[in-house]
Amino acid sequence: MLLMTGLRCATRRTHNMPQSARRCRCGSLSERFSCTSLFFDDWNLNLTLSEDDTAIRILVVDEDPIRRAIIEEGLKEAGYSNVVALATTLRLVDHIYRLDPDVILMDFGNPSRDVLDQMFQVSRIVRRPIAMFVDHNERGTISAAVDAGVSAYIVDGLKKERVSAIIEMTISRFRATDKLRAELDQAKSALKDRKVIDRAKGILMKSKNLNEDQAYKLLRQTAMRQSRKIADVAEGLLSTIDLLEPPESSE
Repeated sequence: MLLMTGLRCATRRTHNMPQSARRCRCGSLSERFSCTSLFFDDWNLNLTLSEDDTAIRILVVDEDPIRRAIIEEGLKEAGYSNVVALATTLRLVDHIYRLDPDVILMDFGNPSRDVLDQMFQVSRIVRRPIAMFVDHNERGTISAAVDAGVSAYIVDGLKKERVSAIIEMTISRFRATDKLRAELDQAKSALKDRKVIDRAKGILMKSKNLNEDQAYKLLRQTAMRQSRKIADVAEGLLSTIDLLEPPESSE
């Protein structure tokens, strides 16, 4: 049974996660992007769950009552008691927001590509740890699952004794992905702030005949005096300049 995941192999330590669920065979943190596929049998399935782990709310989405029962039984045997099952994918986003699960397990057996595309869209919207079970893999579906933010895409691996380990890994990979996303957003925001500050410094240097250090010092002093961020002060200066500039004449 082949397991493909959105972040490849995440080795970051996570809160209340067993060590066996945090690491894979690929080794160090620097190698986490090189592991593109894992055989699930390589994972240690004897996970010891804490009380906090088993208290999470899990949503199981499966229209097949037999397959749904397999997942629910696996969760029950692993100690998970807060489990909600849905036998339909209709209005799934509404159900997810209403139930507010910590983890979502979706099982589709042999879904059409249209069904998968719809579920990938759900994954983009709800931003939760999601594991998808399918019996067969089609070309392009794994990359589509990765792009949609699915934490674990499990091909031909619906066995109750593996459900617990899949839950642990799904949460771990979601947290790692979410951390990287937050770091990327922070880097983008910092770059935007830097560009704004540089423009504001240029205006002050020109209008007040200051050098670069003096212009930055003025921005910093103003920010401290007003209890604001330097980037916010710089943005305010740029907005003021834009207002004071004469409108372009129309011919």
